[in-house]
Amino acid sequence: MRSLQGAYRMAKPVILAVDDDTEVLRAVERDLRRQYGREYRVLSADRGDSALETVRKLRLRGDPVALFLVDQRMPGMSGVEFLEQARTLYDEARRVLLTAYADTQAAIHAINEVRLDHYLLKPWEPPEERLYPVLTDLLEEWWAHHPPTFEGIRVLGNRWSPRSHALRDFLGSNQVPYQWLDVEASEEGRLLLAQAGGAAVEKLPLVLFPDGTRLMGPSTLEVAERIGLKVRATKPFYDLVIIGGGPAGLAAAVYGASEGLSTVMVERSAPGGQAGTSSRIENYLGFPAGLSGSDLARRAVAQAARFGVEILTPQEVKGVRVEDPYRIVALADGTELSCHALLLAMGVQWKKLETPGIPSFTGAGVYYGSSRTEALSCKDEDVYIIGGANSAGQAALYFAQFARQVTLVVRGDSLERGMSHYLVEQVHSLANVTVLLDTEVTRVEGNAHLERLTLATKGQPERTVPASTLFIMIGAVPRTEWLDGLVARDARGYILTGPDLMPGGERPKGWKPERAPFLLETSVPGIFAAGDVRHASIKRVASGVGEGSIAISFIHQYLSEV
Repeated sequence: MRSLQGAYRMAKPVILAVDDDTEVLRAVERDLRRQYGREYRVLSADRGDSALETVRKLRLRGDPVALFLVDQRMPGMSGVEFLEQARTLYDEARRVLLTAYADTQAAIHAINEVRLDHYLLKPWEPPEERLYPVLTDLLEEWWAHHPPTFEGIRVLGNRWSPRSHALRDFLGSNQVPYQWLDVEASEEGRLLLAQAGGAAVEKLPLVLFPDGTRLMGPSTLEVAERIGLKVRATKPFYDLVIIGGGPAGLAAAVYGASEGLSTVMVERSAPGGQAGTSSRIENYLGFPAGLSGSDLARRAVAQAARFGVEILTPQEVKGVRVEDPYRIVALADGTELSCHALLLAMGVQWKKLETPGIPSFTGAGVYYGSSRTEALSCKDEDVYIIGGANSAGQAALYFAQFARQVTLVVRGDSLERGMSHYLVEQVHSLANVTVLLDTEVTRVEGNAHLERLTLATKGQPERTVPASTLFIMIGAVPRTEWLDGLVARDARGYILTGPDLMPGGERPKGWKPERAPFLLETSVPGIFAAGDVRHASIKRVASGVGEGSIAISFIHQYLSEV
C-alpha cells in the first residue's frame, strides 16, 4: 500500500545560467557543460522573466534545480531580483551571482537579501581555477542536503475531498506510483497549486504528470487514458469475454488465454477486486508468509498479459443481450463486444450502512472497505472499523501499524463467529487494538468531514467519541440488477448456476440444448458465472481462483457445441 506511492528516483539536477549578453551566455554554457554535463542538465535563458518561466515549469514537473548562475545587470529584472523570486520556488538551490567589479557592493548586499551563496567576478577565465572549484563545492553541498526527488505522477488535493479520495484509490488499486500532496497540510502542495494557477477546493484534485502536463478535476477514465491503461478493446469479437477482474475473473483469463481462447476482461475499477484491497492474505496455499491482495493482483495481471489477455479498466458493462450464437456485451462508452462465451465474475460490493450521517461523509472520513490509501493519513489518529469478519480483522492489523488506536466495532457478541482463528489471536495480541462487542454506530457527525461517532453498546447508555476516520466492512452484496430478465438469480441477487437451476430436475425455462446446464453455467447457454457473485459460492480467494479455472473447462465444452 502506498498513500505516498511510488519510488523516488533522481532525475538529472538542473544548473540554470541567466545572462542577457549572448556571447557571455554561450561561454558560460560551454564551460558548464564541459565540466558538469554528464551529471547535470545545463539550461540557459537570456532574460530574467523567461528564466522564471523556465523555473516554474521545472517546479511543476518536479525536476530538481541544484544551482542558479545569474548575471546581475540585466534589463527588466536584475540578477538579485530574479534570485529573490526563484528562491520561493527552489529555496534549496545554490545561488551564484555573476558581477562586474562595479557591482560587488550589490552582490555583498544580496548575501543577506537573497541568501546569496557566492558571487563571481567577470571574466572567470581560466574556469579550472576561478569557476569550477567554487561551483563544485556548492554542488557537493547541495547534494549533501537535497532529498531524492519523486519522479512520477503527483496528485494535489484535499484529504477530505471524496473526489481526491476516489482518484487516489483508483491509482493505488491499479498500482500506479503517485505522490499525494494535501494542499492543506503540505507547503509543497500549496506552492505547486499556486504555480499551476490555483484552484478552488471543489475543483481539485489536480494531477501533475512528469512531462509537465496537468489535469484539473479529472475523471478516473481521463487519468486512465493519460497514463496508458487500456480502456477500449482492439477487436469487436472474442472467444471469451470476462466481466470482472477479481480472483475468479483473473484465473479464468489466465487459463482461457493460455489454452488458446482470444480473451478480454472488463473491470470497472481495478484488477484484484475486493481481494486486491486486502492488506494480508495469510492462508493462501503456497505462500507461508502470506501475501498482500495487491501483490496477488499484480502477479495475476502480469501472468494474464503474458498470455495475451486484454484487460479493459476502468470500463463498465451496461448490459448483455443474446443473438445466437453470439453474446453481446454493451459497454458504458457506447461500444459493444461480441463473443461466443461470456463469464460473469463481478464479485460483490460492500454493503451500505444505513446510519444517519454516513452518506454525507462517505469519502470524507467514512470509507467502505479498508481503503489502504488512507493509511498514512491516519498516523497517530484514532481509527474505527465496523465489522467482525476477516476483512475487518485484516484491516485492524494493518491500520494498527499507523494509527494511535484502532477500535473494532462488532455488532455480535464474539469475534470468533465471523473471523478466522489466526486473525482473532493476532487482533487480541496488539496493545493498540480494542474490540467493542455488542456495539453499533448509531450516528456520525462533523462539518466538512467526519468528526464524531455515537456508539451504542448493549446494556450501556450511548456515548459520543471523537473520530476522523471510519472504515465499514459489514458484509457484501451482489450488484446484479442490470442482469434482470437475462439470467436467473436467487432472492438476494446471486446468480444461479448448474444444479441450482434444476431444483425439481427440470431444465430452466427456455433452455434449448439437449443437455443440462454445466456446473457453472447460468440459465442462458454460453453464459457462465464464477466466484463470489455465484449462488452458494464459498467466499474465499482460493475458491474464486478454483471456480475461474474450472469454468474454462466447461466453456471449452460449450464452444465445441457452437
